[in-house]
This record gives sequence, C-alpha cells and structure tokens, in this order.
Amino acid sequence: MIFTVTPLYALPLAAIYLILWFRVSAVRGATGISFGDGGNAELLQRVRQHGNFAEWTSIILILMILAEGMQAPAIYLHVSGALLLIGRIAHPFGLLPNNAAHPLRYVGNGTNILSLLNVMVCLAANIFLR
Repeated sequence: MIFTVTPLYALPLAAIYLILWFRVSAVRGATGISFGDGGNAELLQRVRQHGNFAEWTSIILILMILAEGMQAPAIYLHVSGALLLIGRIAHPFGLLPNNAAHPLRYVGNGTNILSLLNVMVCLAANIFLR
C-alpha cells in the first residue's frame, strides 16, 4: 500500500514540531534549565506549545494513516489533515499565559477537535459499513 494523502500533512507538521522543539531548546540553552521549566514562564509556555502539538498531532496522524490504509475516501483525509495543519499553526500563537481566551487558541483547539472527530467518523464508517 502506498500512502499518498497523510504524508502531505505529516511533512509540514513534522517541520512545525521541529520549530517548536528548537524554541524550547533555545530557552533551555539560554537559561541553563535542563528539564522542567525551572519556574521560567517563557520556558513553560514553549514547553506547553510543543507538548500540546505532540499530543494532538500524534493521535490524529495515526488515525489518518489507519484510515488511509483502509482506503478511506481521500476527501475525509484531506479535511482532517487540513484542519489539523491549520490548528497546529494557529495554536502556539494563541497559547499565552495571560490570555486563556485568545482567539487563536480557540481556532487551534476547535480545528483539532473537528479533525479528530472527522477521522474517527471516517474510521468507524470503514470498520462498520464495509
């Protein structure tokens, strides 16, 4: 089986993952904080931006690759992939310590939930309606 849709989203998401990781590492290097956040608010923010990315992206990409492996219609995969990519671009800019209601945080979380629900429905349809 050749996967053609999921990799289109996995590649830019991997690039974002690395950017977020470099941002964490830069603060760690500048502050000498090896693990945890050491009470540094900027490091905590960057760790959570990176961690939130890893938490959402991993499960959705796994479900997308499973759906693609089951030959789910590409449109469902593109919808989930596009929503995930939009959300993962927006979310770090909205995850701010002084504004829990930042609009980009809502965009990030909302698109992630929609992406996950879409791919879950796609998988369920392929499992139970085949």
